[in-house]
Amino acid sequence: MSEKYFGNVYLDHIGIACEDLEAASRFWRLLGMTQGERDEVVESQGVETRFFSTTLTSTADREVRVELLRPTSADTPIGKFIATRGVGVQQICFRVDDLESVLAHLKNNDVRLINEHPVTGADNSLIAFVHPKSTGGVLVELTQRLD
Repeated sequence: MSEKYFGNVYLDHIGIACEDLEAASRFWRLLGMTQGERDEVVESQGVETRFFSTTLTSTADREVRVELLRPTSADTPIGKFIATRGVGVQQICFRVDDLESVLAHLKNNDVRLINEHPVTGADNSLIAFVHPKSTGGVLVELTQRLD
């Protein structure tokens, strides 16, 4: 497998599937994490999201977050995840500088992708998922912030 440099790669967030945003938020608030300004419904993914930051001051290039994911219906990816696996960690997300190039590189190296091209995600970003069969059993989300 060839290695290339596509810019910085940061741990962006850990996605946690939940049935109720308020109930799931309690622990993260008690821990002292800062809740984002607003929840967001991502229609294309069938999910409502709420982010919590691990830092008090926003350092966008280093901020690591927890993303709570509530399905908007049972037949969405998160709804199906909860039905089969229950609530809990659903994915780990890495932020990259050039998502299109990273996806092309992974595909060229026989990495199984769920999304071969970026789609619109939460928090003004593009996202794509890498199949767990190519990552040792972990659903990996890749994101590129648009702002």
